[in-house]
Amino acid sequence: MLDDTIRVLAGDCTVIADGTDREEYRGRVTVIVKPDNTVLVHDVDGYQPVAWLTRADSVSSTSDPTNGFTLLAHKGDQTIRIAAHEQDGFGQYPASEAGTPVGDCPDCGGALVRSSGVHCVGCGERYGVPADATIRDDYCECGLPRMRVERGLAFHVCLDRNCESLDEAVRNAFDREWSCPECDGDLRILRRGGLLAGCEHYPDCDAGFVIPGGVLDGDCGCGLPAFETPSGRRCLDATCERMLEAPLSD
Repeated sequence: MLDDTIRVLAGDCTVIADGTDREEYRGRVTVIVKPDNTVLVHDVDGYQPVAWLTRADSVSSTSDPTNGFTLLAHKGDQTIRIAAHEQDGFGQYPASEAGTPVGDCPDCGGALVRSSGVHCVGCGERYGVPADATIRDDYCECGLPRMRVERGLAFHVCLDRNCESLDEAVRNAFDREWSCPECDGDLRILRRGGLLAGCEHYPDCDAGFVIPGGVLDGDCGCGLPAFETPSGRRCLDATCERMLEAPLSD
């Protein structure tokens, strides 16, 4: 199969699903083969497919004048075989993830939607977005929406990190602002998968803390900053047991 395409077959088909049990169906159905090799067979009744195979190991098809069009999907000891006796239609169509509309693409005018990140339905351009980010109604000069992300403060930056960098904004605000609890060195703002506050003396000191989603709310009893997060108040050090000693901010 081609990437990011959905194949659709509609017609009078015999469907044989073979695995623990063997089941055979015949009727006018619609067969959908998704880009991840998931095969779904829908009839006119109900919301659940008549037969399906999730993320098949392989999907192949053949067509000849004698046997017509046949599709075969395998996954382990499970198979689905679909033989089309009469085709009402067959096509291959571009597809993408569906998501919540958040604006328009400045490059092609297509809809920007949020699913895993933000992508354009038209040209396919993608932007990585933190899971806890809120997409705003105002736009960057580049034409993309801005997002609001809490990392100690509430930062408003462009969806495109090459245009306005969240990392740079957090670094400008907090780099060397906090002391390492292990050696009293400065904590630097680093990207190691996520945003970290890591000791400047690494590797001699390997202290490092993931910066949580939330805003600063005073100090913890251990001396590190405290954060107000969606799940409650916590220390920069997620393993700290001294939060009960932490004074609340004014």
